[in-house]
Amino acid sequence: MTTINPSDKQKGEAKLARIPIKIEPTEQFLPKPHWIRIRATQSQKVAHLKELLREHQLHTVCEEASCPNLNECFSHGTATFMIMGDKCTRRCTFCDVAHGRPDPLNQDEPKNLAKVIQAMKLSYVVITSVDRDDLLDGGAEHFANCIREIREACPTIQIEILVPDFRGRMKIALDKLSKAPPDVFNHNVETIPRLYKAIRPGSDYHWSLQLIKEFKARFPHIPTKSGLMLGLGETDEEIKAVLHDMREYDCDRLTLGQYLQPSKFHSPVHRFVTPDAFEALGQYAEQLGFTNVASGPLVRSSYHADLQAAGKTIK
Repeated sequence: MTTINPSDKQKGEAKLARIPIKIEPTEQFLPKPHWIRIRATQSQKVAHLKELLREHQLHTVCEEASCPNLNECFSHGTATFMIMGDKCTRRCTFCDVAHGRPDPLNQDEPKNLAKVIQAMKLSYVVITSVDRDDLLDGGAEHFANCIREIREACPTIQIEILVPDFRGRMKIALDKLSKAPPDVFNHNVETIPRLYKAIRPGSDYHWSLQLIKEFKARFPHIPTKSGLMLGLGETDEEIKAVLHDMREYDCDRLTLGQYLQPSKFHSPVHRFVTPDAFEALGQYAEQLGFTNVASGPLVRSSYHADLQAAGKTIK
């Protein structure tokens, strides 16, 4: 039996070896339909942005989670920055971000992040993070420090944060964020409650909803946002039930996208949802009162977040 160093980056089989519900490695993947295929390109701009990130010891969720839109977004000079390292304390079975004992926080990260964002001349930025269950505030103060540094360097920028669930630390986390609130607060519910134990071990469906509601109660003027992945084994009726719950818990904006399996060791894709089905679910969500809905196979929680914030339709 191979001994794993807890500080190592564990991905794929190593990461998912100790989850409560075992996943049988996928032997045969569902063939991807034509609407999900992505043409991989690597422009000079993409290479330059990657070099800039490495130079300042920064990470993006685009790279760490193997996002299918990486080349498109990098080519347009946009990225979703992932703070607090590249090792997560959770072992979610849909996610390609590595698990492991996190490194100490880089106290220079907020300033480095602000420098890169200023150099990129961004007007809108999304900041996310790994889960940091090892920190007393779940990393909320580090989020707040990043927001402060970015605003100092770029006074007119809009900042969206895509936060973890701050499990067991909701009040202290929101207290810290209250000192430097974002322009948009995003926390993904990810999937239906029936699948939580298999897909999001260590997380709680109602806790995630309550986090959105608690933030909105403190900041009624700041838009709240959440997202779901489709194709993990849920039904359309279960999706609709979650959309109802999101509205009940004061979620304003919504993203719906197709789950894509990062490796044979991750949760399998049960179905590829058609563009027409995404369109119908998006229309249903709009009827429920979401102020903006991005629904489509390649939609991700931060994909074209700047356009969504401006009220434009994303598919």
